[in-house]
Amino acid sequence: MKLARGVVLGCLLYSAAASAAPRAESALECSIAADMAVVAHSLAREEVQQPKAGAIMARIYDVGGSDRGKTLMQDILAAAYSHRGGSSQKFAEELFATCMKRGGNMDPVLGQRL
Repeated sequence: MKLARGVVLGCLLYSAAASAAPRAESALECSIAADMAVVAHSLAREEVQQPKAGAIMARIYDVGGSDRGKTLMQDILAAAYSHRGGSSQKFAEELFATCMKRGGNMDPVLGQRL
């Protein structure tokens, strides 16, 4: 399972061009981001320190070889830690729906970077 996620995520992260914020390029990529959102929000609600949560997620999603993957993961973590209220499932659903409706753009949920 971890290997499959790593391979899919690697394809996701390698294929996209650089942009202001990582964008998903398919429904599968939106679902991977939503999966990350569940984990990140759950870690935030359990009050795991954010750097430790990042290390845990980096192992789960195997983003070490991709700057884009690291950026997406950090953006999801930051959003999860700033919105600890509500359920992890609701956070993930909001991210997925936004991703799908906006052609991979998750900025409305994750926040925009300058």
